[in-house]
Amino acid sequence: MKTILVPVGSSKNAKSHLQYAVDFAKAFGAKLYVIQIYNVYTKAGTMIKVDHILERESKAFLESHVAAIDTKGVEVITKTFKGKLIDTIEKVSHALDVDLIILEPRTNSIKDEVYLGKTSGKIIKRTQIPALIVPEGYTYKPIVKMLLAVKSAVIKREGVLQPIRAIKDQFKAVLNLLLVKTQYHNPEDFEVDEELKAMITNTTKAESPTTFQAVLEHYKNHSPDLLCVVRRKRGFFSKLWEDDVILKRDFHSSTIPVLVLSGLK
Repeated sequence: MKTILVPVGSSKNAKSHLQYAVDFAKAFGAKLYVIQIYNVYTKAGTMIKVDHILERESKAFLESHVAAIDTKGVEVITKTFKGKLIDTIEKVSHALDVDLIILEPRTNSIKDEVYLGKTSGKIIKRTQIPALIVPEGYTYKPIVKMLLAVKSAVIKREGVLQPIRAIKDQFKAVLNLLLVKTQYHNPEDFEVDEELKAMITNTTKAESPTTFQAVLEHYKNHSPDLLCVVRRKRGFFSKLWEDDVILKRDFHSSTIPVLVLSGLK
């Protein structure tokens, strides 16, 4: 894990979030890109060109933001981009060869009941880039126990487990697997891939209507420092992803970081 991306909004948690990202990057010897994406909607007949103003202000904001934390020797690079959020995130991540995006859960939302706001929700829902959601005010600490929750352990995409492997190896963490049998279960879903099997310490099998509900029932028993889930069109967050906003009352494990992997298949 060599390149980490941190999109920055204007939330009150932005400083502590960036400090976590720096501490996490330091553990891996990774480079950190701190970015802000802006878009300009102009009206017909508008004479004032505001692009350069927004770019200048955005760059100044990022630099002051970085100056307010302890970078601990980590290479931190600030960049601003104009464009639509998801398209720009994907293009930037590809161009910079990003291994992981570290996200604030609420970003620009000011509502206390919100877990994932519209900005972070869109990134999680609409991209395939591995993402780490870090709870508000969460202080960095080494990851000792990880819990991976899936309804199918079938892996067809190459490299999809790399973020888990990197974190496990770096922190010498224990990785436990929660296999969830839903009504759409196929026998082969519980045939654990050899690459994954080699990383697993313990496996728990559960039966539940959704992976999401199984996690709510079992994650406290495992007491993980990191919850790992898989991004699917109708997967872990299916109950929650009817909207880009996800509420805290619907996601009770919002006290630990959540690693969202790209789809296994």
